[in-house]
Amino acid sequence: MTLRRRTGTRIVRLGLLLGLIAVSTAGEAQQAAATGEPLVIRTTSLPKAYLKQPYEARLEARGGIAPLTWEVTEGALPAGASLHRDGVLTGAPTEIGEFRFTVTVRDSGKPAYERRQQLSLVVVAPLLVQWGRYPGVNGHRVEGSVLVSNQTGQDFDLTVIILAVNENGRATAIGYQHFSLQKNTAETEIPFGENLPFGGYEVNVDAVAEVASTNSIYRARLVPKEKFQIRQEP
Repeated sequence: MTLRRRTGTRIVRLGLLLGLIAVSTAGEAQQAAATGEPLVIRTTSLPKAYLKQPYEARLEARGGIAPLTWEVTEGALPAGASLHRDGVLTGAPTEIGEFRFTVTVRDSGKPAYERRQQLSLVVVAPLLVQWGRYPGVNGHRVEGSVLVSNQTGQDFDLTVIILAVNENGRATAIGYQHFSLQKNTAETEIPFGENLPFGGYEVNVDAVAEVASTNSIYRARLVPKEKFQIRQEP
């Protein structure tokens, strides 16, 4: 009887020991699986954004323990844009320029691992209108030129009209162009000029670009600060 009890006790102890080993091994395996690959940020550059147009880009990382959370930790995004915790950059930027910032991604480990990445977001105007030759008076003529740029990857159906408006609100067209402005085209010059009756004039430049394939319309305007005076000859 004593021998049987001792044998039974040994069997129970051996079973408990094997169970503890199995639990320990399973825990180590789960921990290794949870740790996974090292946390790495895969996004190193961003597509350019267009002024006041909807923008969306997803930042990507691999490894670490999900879920991952993102934030901007240095620098700043342009006004109108924001980075969500899931790594989606969205908004409609309201200022142009190149904006440099640093993002940090953290995993859900305890303790959490994190990685940082410097990025830059370039915001451009889809349709850019600038002065080529600033308006001026030449005798009875108001003249100058504008430079138009298509900074997108789509062709524009572009209309540009330049008006001289006198003190009574009467508008006279002193320049007009309607043509296809090819994608990624910079500084196409449009001259304007016309003889006008004496009086003071404001000059307004309005440009409208249409993209039929996306049903998009872009607008731009230039207005000089001063009025232009055509003087009556003595």
